[in-house]
Amino acid sequence: MSNGVKEITPEELLAKLEANEQVQVIDVREVDEWNAGHIKQAKLIPLGFLPHRIDELDKDIPLVMVCRSGARSNMATEYLAAQGFDVANMVGGMLAWPGEKEM
Repeated sequence: MSNGVKEITPEELLAKLEANEQVQVIDVREVDEWNAGHIKQAKLIPLGFLPHRIDELDKDIPLVMVCRSGARSNMATEYLAAQGFDVANMVGGMLAWPGEKEM
């Protein structure tokens, strides 16, 4: 997608997490999708709740937005970038996640 949002591949995110880099992983899917499997270090904030829970995010730590395929997280990335966050969209979403999934 060439709409100007920063992107990160699932492999790049996995490498950052394995290196214990400071990064906030926010999953914007719905609870039932989350329960079916998610990134261990992620925090669930469904897309519709994001504007109401934006104060839970740290502006000093880079954010990576995650959803099932990358579409909802792309919207979340655009929204947070407009609010001044350092944020990237994980392309391909959980469908492309190479790491383990927590249940």
